[in-house]
Amino acid sequence: MSQADIGMVGLAVMGRNLALNMNDKGFSVSATSWAAEEVDGFMRGEASGRSTIHGYVETKDFVESLSRPRKIMLMVTAGEITDYWIDALLPFLEEGDVLIDGGNAHFPDTVRRHQVLKEKGILFLGTGVSGGEEGARTGPSLMPGGEKTAWPLIKPIFQSIAAKTDSGEACCDWVGEGGAGHYVKMVHNGIEYGDMQLITEAYQLMKVGLGMSAGEMHDVFARWNKGELDSYLIEITRDIMARNDEDGTPLVEKILDTAGQKGTGKWTGVSALELGIPVTLIGEAVFARCLSALKEERVAASQVLSGPSATFHGDKAAFVDDLEQALLASKIVSYAQGYMLMREAAHEYGWKLNYGGIALMWRGGCIIRSVFLGEIKKAFDENPQLNNLLLADYFKNAVEKSQAAWRRVVAKSVELGIPLPSMSAALSFYDGYRSARLPANLLQAQRDYFGSHTYERVDKPRGEFFHTDWVGGKN
Repeated sequence: MSQADIGMVGLAVMGRNLALNMNDKGFSVSATSWAAEEVDGFMRGEASGRSTIHGYVETKDFVESLSRPRKIMLMVTAGEITDYWIDALLPFLEEGDVLIDGGNAHFPDTVRRHQVLKEKGILFLGTGVSGGEEGARTGPSLMPGGEKTAWPLIKPIFQSIAAKTDSGEACCDWVGEGGAGHYVKMVHNGIEYGDMQLITEAYQLMKVGLGMSAGEMHDVFARWNKGELDSYLIEITRDIMARNDEDGTPLVEKILDTAGQKGTGKWTGVSALELGIPVTLIGEAVFARCLSALKEERVAASQVLSGPSATFHGDKAAFVDDLEQALLASKIVSYAQGYMLMREAAHEYGWKLNYGGIALMWRGGCIIRSVFLGEIKKAFDENPQLNNLLLADYFKNAVEKSQAAWRRVVAKSVELGIPLPSMSAALSFYDGYRSARLPANLLQAQRDYFGSHTYERVDKPRGEFFHTDWVGGKN
């Protein structure tokens, strides 16, 4: 039996489907998992009849079935299980073999693994994988980073299985060294949190504020998906609104209003705080999920705390049009903040990120794929040193066009007592970013008053610091 092109560790949904995708593209695959029954189930099930997929229970047999240099992809739960499998594989690996972690690893773990394995001569890649079950099977977005010498070895496989843009470009390219691949995937997931929260806020305004039915909202999302908001998340929201339960009522209204999370959005917020980048929209999206989890407290509070009645008076159709523009402008801010964070991380960690290339990787296959990612790539192709997406002509003009509607929507939500944490945070960020002068002068005066932290003056050169005796009145 000839040796396989690549090995897959982990045969849950993502690992199974990636293995099948690789095999469809002409690559032979060896597969293994922690449980013999999982391997057997895969071989008797989806892989049945495929002569170039082979399952193995013993780790030694699995590794020896691979052609050199061996290429092994781990699709297992991030954290300790990933380390367990690395330790289990190491005794059978040779210098120059490639290990790929395709799980949702926290990027500091990827940096650590890369360094440890490099000392042992093993080429380690931390690769972001997005697209869910369907993407893994038919074409995911792949964000490889780590040991650059490993990229040419895995590039033909990855770019074959990746999603393709309309022009045929693979949604996969080299991201950077160390933990760059998983960092970019983390930011992708943070933007995903933001996008999902913005859509739910639009849903809440239509449902509670305008009293619209699921059917009416389905029509709205269907229309939005044909314009500037064309995206995977708008598309699936359209479909969700059309799905009824067995009793004929909208299924979405039967779902408990508590949202789960796996941590990647939180990691994005933590990294933003560590690097001092105001990723406010994503932060609010994470906190909105945390607030949703306080279901019992919220139910009790709803019986005690008062607010305005959510009754809309006016032109509902016009307001829905405003909401479309508000959602677009907020979405632009979400991406702008995500790119600000990646730029600062690249500076902090010494990565050379291709920002236009990242937009291309997100253009197809992934959860946040949307029509204007092409405009992001164009913006960075035209100006690789672009500081902020809001300064690129397309996005500056889009926000200017949407601004009045955006403000009307946020103002009306306050009147109605309907929370828009991410949409309003996006508008506040925009207003702050476009302000030549912010009230931080007073903040700095306060810091100097109670802690002698000093301050700079507008009438003196930057870098000169002053302190005032605020009680005694002496400088």
